[in-house]
Amino acid sequence: MAKTIKEERLRWVLPIVKEEVKLVDVARVCPHSKRSLERWVAAYKGHGEEGLVPRSTRPKTQPNETPIALKEKVIAMRKKTKLCAQKLKWRLEKEGVILHKNTVHKFIHDEGLTRKYRTKKLKIKYVKIPLQPGELIEIDVKFVPETIENKEYFQFTAIDCASRWRHLSVYDGQSNELSIRFLKEVIAIFPHRIRAVKTDNGSIFTNYYVGTNKRSDMTVKTLHPLDVFCAENRIIHYLIDPGKPAQNGTVERSHREDQEKFYDQNRFSSFTDLQKKLKSWNTYYNNLEHCGLRGRSPNEFLADYSINNPPNVCG
Repeated sequence: MAKTIKEERLRWVLPIVKEEVKLVDVARVCPHSKRSLERWVAAYKGHGEEGLVPRSTRPKTQPNETPIALKEKVIAMRKKTKLCAQKLKWRLEKEGVILHKNTVHKFIHDEGLTRKYRTKKLKIKYVKIPLQPGELIEIDVKFVPETIENKEYFQFTAIDCASRWRHLSVYDGQSNELSIRFLKEVIAIFPHRIRAVKTDNGSIFTNYYVGTNKRSDMTVKTLHPLDVFCAENRIIHYLIDPGKPAQNGTVERSHREDQEKFYDQNRFSSFTDLQKKLKSWNTYYNNLEHCGLRGRSPNEFLADYSINNPPNVCG
């Protein structure tokens, strides 16, 4: 019994090649077709026994294959920007290049550039309620990981939950005064009225969980300066539950982007250098395509919203 395909083919071909029997007679008893026998005989005469080794029938060229130059461009964009396949697809479309998201993902996956998760991600369906710009602003503070001239700095972040537009400022400390100062900056820059802000329970945002300021009936003796400022400007101040940073998930996700794509890739010679680079990074972020905005950037979302929802003008 033949153990390989080559031996099986050779068993039928050799009698024909040695002219011990005619090919027509072999075809009558052979389980393979006459055309296969003719092809095997020709391969044996041309290349010997190696000609009977089965070869792949996969085409060597694909007329619809993505050009290598375009593959290299996708890989280079991924290495430079760390964007996901969907965002890379949108970025290429703006340059006039149409590729399916799965095609882009295959390129970066084959190159080993995809993120490796330790645990399986849980797919939870949340009921998403559409928000208007300014309806809810999440505010948080991030410690700048690198000391500059032996001094620590803190990044204040405000991000609009509807448009993902954000504003960043860096200060040399944390205080009630700085939290109010930062919120004033956001109010002055953001193109829509801010109706509510959401923060964690840090002492620069609230004194509700500071024991010395609480009575036995759990009411706060004195209002926090930020709460006073919000009340004066008709802004609702929400607090997340203690130990639940996921409730401030939008700004927390923004901080991860800052760490991976800004702080891990930059060094700062001075405080002025930090401010300059941070401003450029935030401008880039506000012009970056977002999956939550279906491929639009925060600035594009705000521009479209202003066009579709013009302010009411009383005559």
